[in-house]
Amino acid sequence: MTANDRPPGAVAAEQMGLAHRVVRHGSVRSLAEAAVARGVEPVDVVKTMVVRRAEDDYLFVLVPGDRVISWPKLRSLLGVNRLSMPNADEALAVTGYPRGTITPFGAKTALPVIADEGLAGRAITLGAGVNNAAIVVDADQAVAALDAQVADITDPDEPITDPTSSPHSRES
Repeated sequence: MTANDRPPGAVAAEQMGLAHRVVRHGSVRSLAEAAVARGVEPVDVVKTMVVRRAEDDYLFVLVPGDRVISWPKLRSLLGVNRLSMPNADEALAVTGYPRGTITPFGAKTALPVIADEGLAGRAITLGAGVNNAAIVVDADQAVAALDAQVADITDPDEPITDPTSSPHSRES
């Protein structure tokens, strides 16, 4: 991709009529680095998570950068007993995007979207479908464009003190 090419997520957002801008930045290794590179607070770096409800049944979950999925809240909202996160290869196969670049905009498979209520009223950044780029959008407009369900589905991201109990569990 050349510097003049638009990332696939930005092209899809444009096709949806969503006002946005692209921010390009160098390589980042953490959410904090991504926030600095994008010129936003960590809360505004939205993580697009792919969650598996059942075999061949996935959805996107939009999580503010300073929060993590609350598996009990999400299971309750969806009326299921078990959810999991696909491995990187499976997420790529479903979305067409590698981890770290995943966005609901222009994904290979149109999936339902659930957005945490903490996104409301904010300007947020999301993956753009390629490394070192993000899409900046109004969260309320993005939620509407994606026909996302908005709910309380996260908890604060707290430091892990006991390595055997992680809030970032891959499965719950």
